[in-house]
Amino acid sequence: MIQGSRSRRERTETSDESARATRARLIEAAAEVFAEAGYQQAKIRQICARAGANIALVNYHFGDKLGLYTEVLQQSVKSGHVDAIRSALDGSGPPEAILRALIKARMQSMCSQSLADRKFRIFLHELANPTPAMERVIDEVSRPVYKRVLALIGGMLGRRADDEMTRLCAHSVMGQIMLYGLALPVLKRLWPELKMTPKQLDRIADHIAEFSLAYLREAGKDRRKRNGRAAGSGQ
Repeated sequence: MIQGSRSRRERTETSDESARATRARLIEAAAEVFAEAGYQQAKIRQICARAGANIALVNYHFGDKLGLYTEVLQQSVKSGHVDAIRSALDGSGPPEAILRALIKARMQSMCSQSLADRKFRIFLHELANPTPAMERVIDEVSRPVYKRVLALIGGMLGRRADDEMTRLCAHSVMGQIMLYGLALPVLKRLWPELKMTPKQLDRIADHIAEFSLAYLREAGKDRRKRNGRAAGSGQ
């Protein structure tokens, strides 16, 4: 009886491992096809052929083509070192130090050489032809980080997290970082010395931090002065 129970458990474990392996192959193959063709032009039959899997298994594991694409898009975004970015935001140091760590973590994620081409091609396809998957990825991955960045920068400015100026400043910081990720092939041709070595990446991250902090300090100082004058005139 014990031996029979053990045998069933071993078969179940083997089956589970096989299912996980098939799921992983489908995601890997789908990432390649979606990067090449985009969501609209990608064919499930082509993905399954690359994965060596039956077409029915897409429905079994992901529901449909959109479910598979959503999983791929989520993994592409999460592969951008989301844990490192969250860890930077969890730092206990002063806000300026946290922002510096955040910029460095985001730069490292945007300019990672691992699967970078494929990840960004999927992202660019999504920007050109948005799908329902984007909203889910934003809600589950991007929005929580975005809100924390707004809270950090808002605190440095002495403004609410949802204030327009807070958002503008946050977007300016984000834009400097994204330039190196999204336009890197162009930048390398304009600036042949741009190799994105770890040391050079650190220098770029430090520059973005100094450039951003210079404005944030002045804007925060002006805000505090105006608040002081307003408080004084109200007495």
